[in-house]
Amino acid sequence: MPELPEVETIRGQLEPRLVGRRITEAGSLASEKFLPARDAAGRTVARLSRRGKYLIVALSGGQDLVVHLGMTGRLQFTAAAPPSDGYVRAWWSLDDGAVLELHDVRRFGRVRLVPAGCYDTIPTLAQLGPEPLGAEFDAARLWAALRQSRRRVKTQLLSQRPVAGLGNIYADEALWRAGINPAKRRITRAEAAALHAAIPEVLRQAIAHRGTTFRDYRTLLGPGGDNYAHLDCYGRGGEPCRRCGAELRSRVLDARNTTYCPSCQR
Repeated sequence: MPELPEVETIRGQLEPRLVGRRITEAGSLASEKFLPARDAAGRTVARLSRRGKYLIVALSGGQDLVVHLGMTGRLQFTAAAPPSDGYVRAWWSLDDGAVLELHDVRRFGRVRLVPAGCYDTIPTLAQLGPEPLGAEFDAARLWAALRQSRRRVKTQLLSQRPVAGLGNIYADEALWRAGINPAKRRITRAEAAALHAAIPEVLRQAIAHRGTTFRDYRTLLGPGGDNYAHLDCYGRGGEPCRRCGAELRSRVLDARNTTYCPSCQR
């Protein structure tokens, strides 16, 4: 699933192509998950933003087009008449002749059109924690959020409540960098401070490398991101830890594949 760095990469690549363009036509599959895409026709793109893993396209008329890519969703421009293949779930024709398509093999993505800033009808967006790259993300707030539950620290991070935008990849990476065992149910104030520092570090590194591609994720320009080569923990089970040399282990933790160092993550 595209996480914060992947969605931020796509947002940055989309922005110069979309802002100021008018959507002349729009279409979608006859599915309630994608039908709202059609209501963007006739509107002009004012700006693009991101909240957690959500891409938000502000349109004229005081509307926001909210796109979640799900597990396999990706956006691409084409000059062909839409849909260009059988996996296109929604598309938007622009006044410069380009067509933006949403491809989604597994159909876990979703498109919504809502009044600007009104996300109450999208609970998973409305209930997101603070942005990890924003000023509102602070160590004291993170520690307070993690202390409210007895769930494992990684599971809490994946819930999006303590902080927005982390998925399996960057939760593993941040916990490794902070030296915290992902199965831990209680962390100290000092550990919360280390995690608070680690999260923006791993996210900024991933954004600098255009995200992490394993199979499905592609940037708007075609190739995937190359952050995979820079991962310290995720997907490296059985390899030596780059910090202490112990063998990294992989296990299923609350139904999620998890990689960690049993020696230096306590």
